[in-house]
Amino acid sequence: MAVVAGFFAASAAVIAGAQERAPPAHEDGFLAAAGRWFDEQFGKVGSGFQDAQKNVETFGREAGVAATTTANGAKEAADAVARIPNTRTVSGRETCRVALNGAPDCMAAANALCRNKGFGSGKSLDMTTAEVCPPQVYASGRSSGPGCKTETFVSSALCQ
Repeated sequence: MAVVAGFFAASAAVIAGAQERAPPAHEDGFLAAAGRWFDEQFGKVGSGFQDAQKNVETFGREAGVAATTTANGAKEAADAVARIPNTRTVSGRETCRVALNGAPDCMAAANALCRNKGFGSGKSLDMTTAEVCPPQVYASGRSSGPGCKTETFVSSALCQ
Protein backbone atom coordinates (compact mmCIF):
# COMPACT_ATOMS: atom_id res chain seq x y z
CA MET A 1 0.00 0.00 0.00
CA ALA A 2 2.89 2.28 0.66
CA VAL A 3 4.06 1.64 -2.88
CA VAL A 4 0.68 2.57 -4.27
CA ALA A 5 0.52 5.71 -2.11
CA GLY A 6 4.01 6.67 -3.24
CA PHE A 7 3.06 6.07 -6.84
CA PHE A 8 0.04 8.36 -6.49
CA ALA A 9 2.13 11.02 -4.80
CA ALA A 10 4.73 10.87 -7.56
CA SER A 11 2.05 11.00 -10.24
CA ALA A 12 0.47 14.03 -8.60
CA ALA A 13 3.85 15.78 -8.48
CA VAL A 14 4.50 15.05 -12.18
CA ILE A 15 1.05 16.32 -13.15
CA ALA A 16 1.49 19.49 -11.07
CA GLY A 17 4.89 20.13 -12.67
CA ALA A 18 3.46 19.65 -16.14
CA GLN A 19 0.69 22.10 -15.41
CA GLU A 20 3.20 24.67 -14.18
CA ARG A 21 5.25 24.30 -17.38
CA ALA A 22 2.21 24.51 -19.75
CA PRO A 23 2.52 27.47 -22.14
CA PRO A 24 0.36 30.46 -21.27
CA ALA A 25 -2.82 31.01 -23.30
CA HIS A 26 -1.31 34.11 -24.96
CA GLU A 27 2.38 34.09 -25.61
CA ASP A 28 4.00 37.46 -25.26
CA GLY A 29 6.24 37.08 -28.29
CA PHE A 30 6.21 39.38 -31.33
CA LEU A 31 4.75 36.76 -33.69
CA ALA A 32 1.93 35.94 -31.29
CA ALA A 33 1.05 39.63 -30.91
CA ALA A 34 1.14 40.13 -34.69
CA GLY A 35 -1.11 37.09 -35.17
CA ARG A 36 -3.65 38.45 -32.67
CA TRP A 37 -3.57 41.86 -34.42
CA PHE A 38 -4.26 40.26 -37.82
CA ASP A 39 -7.12 38.23 -36.35
CA GLU A 40 -8.68 41.41 -34.92
CA GLN A 41 -8.29 43.29 -38.22
CA PHE A 42 -9.90 40.49 -40.21
CA GLY A 43 -12.82 40.57 -37.76
CA LYS A 44 -13.20 44.33 -38.23
CA VAL A 45 -13.05 44.03 -42.03
CA GLY A 46 -15.71 41.32 -41.96
CA SER A 47 -18.06 43.48 -39.88
CA GLY A 48 -17.34 46.43 -42.21
CA PHE A 49 -18.42 44.34 -45.20
CA GLN A 50 -21.59 43.33 -43.36
CA ASP A 51 -22.36 47.02 -42.63
CA ALA A 52 -21.73 47.90 -46.28
CA GLN A 53 -24.07 45.12 -47.40
CA LYS A 54 -26.80 46.44 -45.08
CA ASN A 55 -26.31 49.96 -46.48
CA VAL A 56 -26.59 48.68 -50.06
CA GLU A 57 -29.78 46.80 -49.20
CA THR A 58 -31.25 49.93 -47.56
CA PHE A 59 -30.28 52.03 -50.59
CA GLY A 60 -31.97 49.51 -52.89
CA ARG A 61 -35.20 49.70 -50.90
CA GLU A 62 -35.15 53.52 -50.89
CA ALA A 63 -34.45 53.64 -54.64
CA GLY A 64 -37.43 51.37 -55.23
CA VAL A 65 -39.69 53.68 -53.21
CA ALA A 66 -38.40 56.72 -55.13
CA ALA A 67 -38.99 55.01 -58.48
CA THR A 68 -42.54 54.09 -57.47
CA THR A 69 -43.23 57.66 -56.33
CA THR A 70 -41.86 59.09 -59.59
CA ALA A 71 -43.90 56.67 -61.68
CA ASN A 72 -47.05 57.57 -59.74
CA GLY A 73 -46.36 61.29 -60.27
CA ALA A 74 -45.93 60.78 -64.02
CA LYS A 75 -49.17 58.79 -64.17
CA GLU A 76 -51.05 61.53 -62.31
CA ALA A 77 -49.69 64.18 -64.71
CA ALA A 78 -50.72 62.09 -67.73
CA ASP A 79 -54.18 61.61 -66.24
CA ALA A 80 -54.52 65.38 -65.71
CA VAL A 81 -53.62 66.07 -69.34
CA ALA A 82 -56.06 63.41 -70.55
CA ARG A 83 -58.87 65.09 -68.61
CA ILE A 84 -58.56 68.28 -70.68
CA PRO A 85 -59.00 67.05 -74.26
CA ASN A 86 -61.03 70.11 -75.33
CA THR A 87 -58.38 72.61 -74.28
CA ARG A 88 -56.81 74.77 -76.99
CA THR A 89 -54.49 77.74 -77.21
CA VAL A 90 -55.92 80.70 -79.11
CA SER A 91 -54.41 84.00 -80.24
CA GLY A 92 -56.06 87.39 -80.48
CA ARG A 93 -56.20 90.77 -78.83
CA GLU A 94 -58.55 91.54 -75.96
CA THR A 95 -57.95 94.64 -73.81
CA CYS A 96 -57.64 94.13 -70.04
CA ARG A 97 -59.64 96.42 -67.80
CA VAL A 98 -57.88 98.40 -65.07
CA ALA A 99 -58.58 97.18 -61.53
CA LEU A 100 -59.26 99.49 -58.57
CA ASN A 101 -55.61 99.32 -57.54
CA GLY A 102 -54.47 100.45 -61.02
CA ALA A 103 -53.12 97.07 -62.14
CA PRO A 104 -54.46 95.33 -65.25
CA ASP A 105 -57.13 92.69 -64.63
CA CYS A 106 -56.92 90.30 -67.56
CA MET A 107 -59.18 87.47 -66.35
CA ALA A 108 -62.27 88.90 -68.04
CA ALA A 109 -60.23 89.65 -71.20
CA ALA A 110 -59.01 86.03 -71.40
CA ASN A 111 -62.58 84.74 -70.98
CA ALA A 112 -63.85 87.17 -73.67
CA LEU A 113 -61.08 86.11 -76.09
CA CYS A 114 -62.02 82.45 -75.59
CA ARG A 115 -65.76 83.11 -75.98
CA ASN A 116 -65.05 84.94 -79.26
CA LYS A 117 -63.33 81.76 -80.50
CA GLY A 118 -66.24 79.49 -79.47
CA PHE A 119 -65.04 78.30 -76.05
CA GLY A 120 -66.66 78.79 -72.66
CA SER A 121 -63.78 80.19 -70.60
CA GLY A 122 -60.03 80.63 -70.55
CA LYS A 123 -56.87 81.67 -68.79
CA SER A 124 -54.36 84.21 -70.00
CA LEU A 125 -51.13 82.75 -71.41
CA ASP A 126 -49.51 85.89 -72.83
CA MET A 127 -50.12 89.58 -72.23
CA THR A 128 -48.69 92.62 -74.00
CA THR A 129 -48.39 96.12 -72.60
CA ALA A 130 -48.15 99.11 -74.93
CA GLU A 131 -48.43 102.88 -74.74
CA VAL A 132 -51.38 104.14 -76.76
CA CYS A 133 -51.45 107.81 -77.78
CA PRO A 134 -54.01 109.91 -79.67
CA PRO A 135 -53.16 110.65 -83.34
CA GLN A 136 -52.36 114.31 -82.51
CA VAL A 137 -49.32 113.20 -80.45
CA TYR A 138 -47.92 111.20 -83.35
CA ALA A 139 -48.76 113.98 -85.85
CA SER A 140 -46.68 116.44 -83.85
CA GLY A 141 -43.64 114.14 -84.19
CA ARG A 142 -43.64 112.93 -80.60
CA SER A 143 -43.89 109.29 -79.50
CA SER A 144 -45.19 110.08 -76.02
CA GLY A 145 -46.93 112.93 -74.31
CA PRO A 146 -50.13 114.14 -72.68
CA GLY A 147 -53.13 112.01 -73.53
CA CYS A 148 -51.10 108.80 -73.83
CA LYS A 149 -52.03 105.85 -71.66
CA THR A 150 -50.62 102.40 -70.98
CA GLU A 151 -52.81 99.58 -72.23
CA THR A 152 -52.46 95.86 -71.48
CA PHE A 153 -54.14 93.21 -73.57
CA VAL A 154 -54.30 89.42 -73.71
CA SER A 155 -52.59 88.15 -76.86
CA SER A 156 -53.04 84.40 -76.24
CA ALA A 157 -55.16 82.31 -73.91
CA LEU A 158 -55.72 78.68 -72.93
CA CYS A 159 -59.40 78.02 -73.64
CA GLN A 160 -61.80 75.24 -72.62
